[in-house]
Amino acid sequence: MLTRPLDFTLPPHLEAHEPPEARGLPRDGVRLLVSRVADDALHHATFRDLPAFLREGDVLVINTSGTLPAALPATRADGSALELHLSTHLPADLWTVELRRPAGTATLPERQARAGETLGLPDGGQVTLLAPYSTDRSRAEQPGGVRLWVAALHLPGPLLAYLAAHGKPIRYGYVPRDWPLGTYQTVFVTEPGSAEMPSAGRAFTPELLTALVARGVRVAPLVLHTGVASLEDHEPPYEEVYRVPEGTARTVNEAQASGGRVIAVGTTVVRALETVTDERGVTHPGSGWTREIITPERGIRAVHGLLTGWHEPRASHLLMLEAIAGRRHLEVAYRAALKAGYLWHEFGDLHLILP
Repeated sequence: MLTRPLDFTLPPHLEAHEPPEARGLPRDGVRLLVSRVADDALHHATFRDLPAFLREGDVLVINTSGTLPAALPATRADGSALELHLSTHLPADLWTVELRRPAGTATLPERQARAGETLGLPDGGQVTLLAPYSTDRSRAEQPGGVRLWVAALHLPGPLLAYLAAHGKPIRYGYVPRDWPLGTYQTVFVTEPGSAEMPSAGRAFTPELLTALVARGVRVAPLVLHTGVASLEDHEPPYEEVYRVPEGTARTVNEAQASGGRVIAVGTTVVRALETVTDERGVTHPGSGWTREIITPERGIRAVHGLLTGWHEPRASHLLMLEAIAGRRHLEVAYRAALKAGYLWHEFGDLHLILP
């Protein structure tokens, strides 16, 4: 990656500490900044106003992956307590995992683990750390120790039932208390698999989807199971599992051919679509593991716009936004969001980038 991600200061009062429902808002009552790349026009709206900014022939591509209760209490042999975050289910029934240690109401990365270490989990479960995880040797051993591990889980029952009984959604320090799993699900869910919520889709409601379809906007699904965020380190995303159905590829190509706009709902959707779109701009069905890292140098082939949350300073996803919108427009939009008091993170406000 040649370009440095956008840097700015995020005041703590602009971090969304709780779901909008706890702030007295419906899901679709969060704020929406609509920014148009062509002329830097900005419109301050509410998410339920989304249909007014889309038109007949546009396609919204959504991620139907559901959020797992992927945080489990773990105990070291010496009795010290940790929290285990499941990230990605690997072949051979292995997992990538992150260990975090309690720090008040939050957790911090625990980097002093070692290969071969076994930790206790609830109800007699265990996890054994096998090796540092990375598809790039230079990322496996980072300053201060290992962040992600390849691990083997030994559970007393099926995974989903075990997580339902003992797990909870992953959260970070800006959310000071736990919330039920349903708080972290979108209305699109067809199958569980994400360590963290594909949060760009959280504000959609059945009523809003009906209004979009009535306007002539098409909705096309795909699946990308997200791994854990690198909240402290701003690393690029690791490999993730995706599936783009034939019908979605066809819908995207039809929109491209007819002058419709392809709008990705979330950076996960961009990553999946860009993985299966060739250099001619043709999108193909496909499934597997994606290593695509979207940067301004690589460019964009599949999408015209993006609906997304507000990303942390220096976050690697900002490079993807820059590839779509350009650096100057991104700076214009982020300055406006900071000035107007938009809220960040998964329970915060949203940004619609249009061409």
